Order: sequence, then structure tokens, then C-alpha cells
Amino acid sequence: MRILMTLLVLAVVGVGGWQLLPSQENDEATITVGTTDTVTSLDPAGAYDAGSWALFSNVFQSLLTYEPGGVSPVPDAAKSCSFAKGGLVTYTCELRNDLTFTGGGKVTAEDVKFSFDRVKKINSDVGPSSLFSTLKSVDAHGLTVTFHLSAPDATFPFKVATGAGSIVDHTRYPADALRTGSDVDGTGPYRLTGYTKGKKVLLSPNSRYKGAVSTGAPIELRYYADPDALEKAWKAKDVEAATRQLPPAVLAALNASDPGQRVTEADSSETRNLYFNTHSDSPLHDTDVRKAMAWLIDRAQLASTVYDGTVEPLYSLVPAGITGHSTSFFDTYPNQNAEKARKLLEKAGVSIPVSFTYGYGLGSGAAASEAQELKRQLEAGGLFKVNVKGYEWTDFQKRWATGKLDAYAVGWVADYPDPDTFAAPLVGTGSTMNTGYSSKAVDNYIADSQRFADRSRVADDFRRLQQAVAEDVPVIPLWQRKEYVVTSADVGGGQYLADGNGVFRLWKLDWI
Repeated sequence: MRILMTLLVLAVVGVGGWQLLPSQENDEATITVGTTDTVTSLDPAGAYDAGSWALFSNVFQSLLTYEPGGVSPVPDAAKSCSFAKGGLVTYTCELRNDLTFTGGGKVTAEDVKFSFDRVKKINSDVGPSSLFSTLKSVDAHGLTVTFHLSAPDATFPFKVATGAGSIVDHTRYPADALRTGSDVDGTGPYRLTGYTKGKKVLLSPNSRYKGAVSTGAPIELRYYADPDALEKAWKAKDVEAATRQLPPAVLAALNASDPGQRVTEADSSETRNLYFNTHSDSPLHDTDVRKAMAWLIDRAQLASTVYDGTVEPLYSLVPAGITGHSTSFFDTYPNQNAEKARKLLEKAGVSIPVSFTYGYGLGSGAAASEAQELKRQLEAGGLFKVNVKGYEWTDFQKRWATGKLDAYAVGWVADYPDPDTFAAPLVGTGSTMNTGYSSKAVDNYIADSQRFADRSRVADDFRRLQQAVAEDVPVIPLWQRKEYVVTSADVGGGQYLADGNGVFRLWKLDWI
């Protein structure tokens, strides 16, 4: 499989500025980064969201990681990893022998086994255990860790390289419960030296780190309630870097001639989908009701009015640039058609208008404006009544995970550079989105695709999967965004914060 990530530097200050060495006077100075992402948990077993995993990339270490722009995992905490010959059901890694937790303890293969076992045992509603659905058991002997899978899974190394594979100290983390408090014991390139929930994180270079990357400048990561607050901080020069996300209008107005900043615009595999509760107690349980909604959504209008053209309409689960991308929703629902929507509702025998709840996360980009635009589109013909409400992010996450919302829009950042990350976690049986959707056909396409080590061979499986999803409509793809990172003129490395393979490389930021 190949993913082409195109980086476009819109503003570069000074000829050859990217090649300048860091100044001595700034060498130890802290770089402040602003974001609207949210950290829901400091425990890798209890978080499956972009904000938490961005932090995990820096304070924890997995057996494998990704190089910038890379699409295949490379060793990090491991010296080497490979599948046993003749199949994709036994995966073995040799651990480095020089790893030390920030608390001082030496890392052993038992810690690795413990870390994977507890993710599965805790099985948090908002955790990453669904990623390890094919993991049957883990053995540890000396420095050797062996994973036994219940079925062939060529994507397992990709999952090991994510935040779900973060290695924790078995003496500091409970085996059957999430760790409380604000302490972190990892082996990543940074030590967490300060944490104020919802406000900021202080990261210091970890002198004990050994692995595939290097340590970087001290970082203060600040969390803002919404894009407008982030924009205010950026304009006030309270932060040297801003990412995920400034307001759409600000991103659309970025000026390549502005000498006061560096802006990286990158093709991204980040998507946003509208999910439906398909459980029997939801008014959206009937497939025909959801199909009717698919006939009413105008993605182009959403992209232009709410997002100022900084996102592209998306008609499939797998985004453009990823193997298996298709246009299944455009092929099935090519334009808005209220008459077809009405006929489907009449066929379903439901009362019109169909009333349902729609939830969104407060502070997550233009979610409030998006919710109102979707409400307008769905209510325009008098077929639906949408009750919209925003929730604090953690509350929002728990509500969708426990089936308390009928519909909810959620952004999705790829866990790893493979189409599987847009399938199994989103529409596979027992998916993390907890829509209640289950399809034998979809599950079979996922399982079949995981049998191919050559990922270029899975395109047909994913196209068929997406057609099945378009017919069942447990989810409606909305848009695919570009990635923007803005830094001050004297900070370089912003282009490495997000390049599509799920690693938030704060250690790449440096003073110019």
C-alpha cells in the first residue's frame, strides 16, 4: 500500500530558513503549543481519542512506531518484530534491553505482556480494546514477546504501533482498573512533569529514552476550549505553534506572504462522519429511516458554508489517498431528493416528522455550526425534527458509547496508515463507535482483508465493504479535511506534528 502525503510550505521566512541550526540562546527554552484537542485519560487503556493519543506518542513508547511520512511500522521499544513463517497468526518481538521507565524500573517483556493484557481485560467503553479483537493471548520469555492471534491479521503490527500499544510499568498500573491521578510512567522521549486537566501539560526531555527517535525541546502543551480561544492565543503570541484547529475562516485566509509565521498545509486522512444509533430503542433503528437521511445531506453546502472550503465533501468511509477509497455514497445517493426520502419514511411506517436527538462535542472545531446546518438540511422538507445539544467532550464520548444519543458527528484521525482503521473500529461488530450495527458481510470483508500482508491487494474488499455500508447506512461520511499547523517564524518542525500516520512528533519542534 502507498499513501502519498503532500506537504506544501505556504510561508517560509528567510532563504534556506529550514536549514538553519537552532540558536544557542533558545536551545533550552520551552516551546508552547496550542490545540483544541482534549485529553480524556492519561491511561492508555482508557482512551481512544486524538488528543489523548497525541500525548501518548510523546510520553509512552510502543514496540513499533512510524517514521515521518512512513506507512510501515519500524522498531522503537523493540529491536525487531516479525510474523512467524507460514502465517499471520503468531507475531514475535524482541525487546530492547536498555529501556527504563521514568520511575527508574527496567522494562521487561512482562511489562509488555501486562500492557496488552490490561487493555483487553479493562475493556473500557471509551478505550482501544476493539483494536485487539484478533489478539488471543500474549507470552513473555526473557526479552521475547509473542502475540498469538485468533485469526490471520496482517494489520496487527499497525495496531501495535498505536497508542493502544503503549507500554506501562506493571508495578505502577493496576491490572484490572484504570490508573487515577496525574502521574505517568512511560519510556517515551518526554517525561510528563506537569498536568492541569483541560488546561496544559508540561513535557521535559527524557534523558533515559532509547528508541527510534530523539528527544526535543521542552514543551508546554496548552488546551483551548474552542477554535476561537486558540485563535485569540495565537494572535496574542501566547503560543509558538497552533494545530487542530484554528477556525475555518482563519485557515481559509492564511497568507503565504505573511513574514511572521510558518504554515504547513498537508493532505490528511482525517475524516468526519455522522453516526446513527441502530439499537431497537432508537427512532433511527429502521434502515429506511437512515436511507432517507442520506438522501437529504448536502456535503458541498456543509463544506462551503461551515468550513469555508477547508474540507472536502466525502462519500466513503475510506478517504481519498488511501487504498480502497470509493464514492459509494455518491453512487447510491447522488443528490438531495426529498421525495425519495419521504417514500422511504412512508415505507418504514413511521410518524412524520421523525424526531431524534443529535449530540456533538463542545469545542470540537465548528461542530456547533455544523450541527445547525445538518439540522437545517434534515428539517427543510418537514420529514425530520432534530433536537440538537452540545456536550463537554468526555460527557459526549460517554453518551455515544452508552447509546444515549440517536445521532452524533465525530471526527476520525487515522490510527495507522491503512484502510482497516476506517473499517473495523467504525463499522465492524462491536466497533468503538457503538452504533449497534452488525453485518456479517462487513465483518467478512474486514476479516478477508486482514489476510493480505500485501496491502495493495485489499482494495476490492474495502470497496465492497463501503457499498454494503452505503446500503445499510449506520454512518454517513461528511468530509475530509486538510491538516494545518501554524508556527511562529522562529520555530521549525511544524510539518512533523501530523502527517497522517497517527504520531504527534512534538520532539521535532525546535527553535530556528
